[in-house]
Amino acid sequence: MKKTALSAWHEAAGAKMIDFGGFLMPVQYTGIIAEHKAVREAAGLFDVSHMGNFYVQGARALEFLQYMTTNDLAKIVDGQAQYTLMLYPDGGIVDDLIIYRVSADTFFIIVNASNCEKDFDWLSSHIGEFGGVTLENHTSELSLIALQGPKSFDILERVFPGAGIDKLRSFHFMTLPFGGSEIIVARTGYTGEAGVEICLPNEQAVALWTALMEAGKEDGIQPIGLGARDTLRLEMGYSLYGHEIEKDVNPLEARLKWVVKMGKLNFIGKQACEQVEIAPRKNVVGFSLEGRAIPRQHFKVFNADHQEIGEVCSGTISPTLQEPVGTVSLLCDYAQPGTPIFVEIRGTMQPGSVRRLPFVHADRP
Repeated sequence: MKKTALSAWHEAAGAKMIDFGGFLMPVQYTGIIAEHKAVREAAGLFDVSHMGNFYVQGARALEFLQYMTTNDLAKIVDGQAQYTLMLYPDGGIVDDLIIYRVSADTFFIIVNASNCEKDFDWLSSHIGEFGGVTLENHTSELSLIALQGPKSFDILERVFPGAGIDKLRSFHFMTLPFGGSEIIVARTGYTGEAGVEICLPNEQAVALWTALMEAGKEDGIQPIGLGARDTLRLEMGYSLYGHEIEKDVNPLEARLKWVVKMGKLNFIGKQACEQVEIAPRKNVVGFSLEGRAIPRQHFKVFNADHQEIGEVCSGTISPTLQEPVGTVSLLCDYAQPGTPIFVEIRGTMQPGSVRRLPFVHADRP
């Protein structure tokens, strides 16, 4: 397994380490519930350096990425980022990703760890149609650290006094000097809370991580593993590749129509999306269950007449709400909030109902 630049720190801190996307990553330190609570109430620090990092450059870089992705990249300016998708011609999802516009001809891309090689190959297989555009994989050279929670900007001010990070708007970024390097600080995140994601050279990762942990002591900062990262994103209804979205799921049937801009010029998968748009069959919605049984991915979902109407995408006990919640890919006729459903868990039909997403309204502005 690969290791991030912070692996030794995690192991010294007593983290439970697991294989995730080919990387040895911390799944928890003190425990998922305590870590989840720290992010909702104070601040948490995440090592997400397993994520993939690419640079796309050239005079036709924008044209290339417009063709490869579903959102309208022409609508953002230098210093702004955009959440988007890459699709196969049949409308299935290659991956979800964030694109940062550095300049008119330079774009920085962050992709999912498990899809890094696949995404690079997918982009490479089409780049020849756009002469002069280059694609570089910098995943092995860069670290990604996320600081999330209501105390995040107090902590950042102590490490970067006067830098104005608190003035950043959502999905905007800035560059700052740190340890002789230039780092990217973006107002993005996967928890719903205020915070940033910071991309920097591996050589500076331990120094920044240590500085942030020290600066956040008085606010109760905690290192956060992948376990709490998942419960935090699920409370917000954020998609995760391999769960709510994957290669056989059309985004218009996965609560992601908002990032598919049908009005822009041709992009891969557009025709398939146009066909689904006419009559979508299903959608991804939230749900909760009575009792304490935990819904898991692929559990079958039924209506009151015992007809199968969907399948669980993700499920957990919400640390904030203290009840079983999840997402489900459900036939559209049953997707309205309040609709009663039943999830089959170990041979027993557990009653519940469709819920609006997000489950938790966090403090992110």
